[in-house]
Amino acid sequence: MLRRRVMRRAVVRTAVVGGTAYAVGHHAATKSAQQQQTDAQQDAQIADVQDQQAAQQQQAAQPVYQQPAYAPPPAAAPAPSTGLSADDISQLKQLGQLHESGVLTDAEFEAAKAKILGI
Repeated sequence: MLRRRVMRRAVVRTAVVGGTAYAVGHHAATKSAQQQQTDAQQDAQIADVQDQQAAQQQQAAQPVYQQPAYAPPPAAAPAPSTGLSADDISQLKQLGQLHESGVLTDAEFEAAKAKILGI
């Protein structure tokens, strides 16, 4: 009987050790599978982010066509103006002739000329 007890203990001990080893192995395998799945998901997410960044960089590197902005044509240059009308010029010519002929003094000529020029 004693021998049976020893034998039972050995069988039970072997069963416990074997069952524990199985449970630990199964747990480790499950954790490993979960870790691999998590790693695969993270790798996929990283690849997606890298693809998006590459696409953004490629878009930024492509030149965007913009229609050239043309400057408006320059305004026509105004005709050079002396500020005097044809009538003013004819009056100045008459004053000059009168001054040369001696009808007008220098002071009268200068006063009349200033009046026509608006000085």
